[in-house]
Amino acid sequence: MRIRSPGRIVGVLAATMALGACGGEALTLGEAREALEEVVLAGQAEGLVASSVEVATDFTIGGAVEAAAQEIRTFLETQLPCADVTVAGATLTVTYGARAGNCTYRGHTFTGHHTITVSSVAAGNLVVDHTWSNLSDGVVRVSGIAHVTWSAPDASRRVVHDLTWTRVADGRSVTGTGDRTQTALPAGLIEGIRVTGTRQWTSPSGTWNLDVDNVELRWVDPVPQAGTYTLNTPFDKTLTLTFSRVDADTIAVAVRSGRFRFTFNVSPLGTVTQ
Repeated sequence: MRIRSPGRIVGVLAATMALGACGGEALTLGEAREALEEVVLAGQAEGLVASSVEVATDFTIGGAVEAAAQEIRTFLETQLPCADVTVAGATLTVTYGARAGNCTYRGHTFTGHHTITVSSVAAGNLVVDHTWSNLSDGVVRVSGIAHVTWSAPDASRRVVHDLTWTRVADGRSVTGTGDRTQTALPAGLIEGIRVTGTRQWTSPSGTWNLDVDNVELRWVDPVPQAGTYTLNTPFDKTLTLTFSRVDADTIAVAVRSGRFRFTFNVSPLGTVTQ
């Protein structure tokens, strides 16, 4: 009878586990980090656009669209005196930073151009369309369009977008679309929004598809503070990202694929550390 030494058995088991870890289903640290950094950049664009949409929510339901545009103008000039605002019918043309004064709203300091068209203010059919050209908060720059509709019974709004967003620091540019439903967090819109829906984008790394499952987003954070993302990656792996707040400035993100998991921290500026 041939008896193998314990050391040889351990060596064989270790080699088998290593081979398994190198298989097609294994998630590497580099892949997990790349996926999270893509999500962070998309989240920075999401936060900028969502806060910009917020400036066009203060108007009277049931009036004329032209009157609603004038109400939005008054709100903009009160909250963001830095903006040059003109109105033609139901369309506002806004240039942020054209004048002296505050240009910060919902934690983002705006520059760039924004066109707002009030399409309907009928009860149960509130519609506002947005176009951005180089809208920026110094972190990301966004150009594109969004179609926003409100549901009064659900106290929610649906945002359908087609955008290009660029990271200011290095010029990394991404194009993408999305369809999300947003509601206020328990403390109200002043804190942030709850989001469910989908997003898709194409970056230099390839195409990414994101399912958003009831996440909580504060205006100032690049990733949710709670909830789950499911991300289909260009390297043919489906990842689950779960979020939890560590402290006022840090959110922990667990990135999983099968039995493989990596955990990172994300700062308000979008810095990722393991």
